[in-house]
Amino acid sequence: MGLTHFDKDGKAIMVDVTEKEDTSRIAIAKGKIKVNREVYDAIKNGTAAKGDVLGVATTAGIMAAKKTWELIPMCHMINLGSCKIDFESKEETLEIYCTCSVKTVGKTGAEMEALTGVSVALLTIYDMCKALDKTMEIGEIYLAEKDGGKSGHILNER
Repeated sequence: MGLTHFDKDGKAIMVDVTEKEDTSRIAIAKGKIKVNREVYDAIKNGTAAKGDVLGVATTAGIMAAKKTWELIPMCHMINLGSCKIDFESKEETLEIYCTCSVKTVGKTGAEMEALTGVSVALLTIYDMCKALDKTMEIGEIYLAEKDGGKSGHILNER
């Protein structure tokens, strides 16, 4: 299967999904942010000057997933049935891991929404804590799992 977002002349297109059947779809994306001790403790203790960092990041990630079609030019607008953001902190490495899980029923979708959700959640942590740490590193954002549609179940066991 070749690239689907180009026509025969190499021009960018939105893939035509009108003839596809609706299927149940899920996607799970993951990523992390590495912070300094001051930021880690502020998030953990709820003492960050801008408020509840992970609460705001959760909301931002969900909002971003719902608006993926407005950010990524060739994405379709899809109705999300569910979007969940979870965080796990690793004190020994001063890292906060984010998981975004998305569910929908439709002709396309879920991967880009999950990836966008996790990316914006991590960017929100950066934004809310940048006064304490200008060296935070966001990384390892990837699609961990997807199910549904033509490609079926895919598990990325990194």
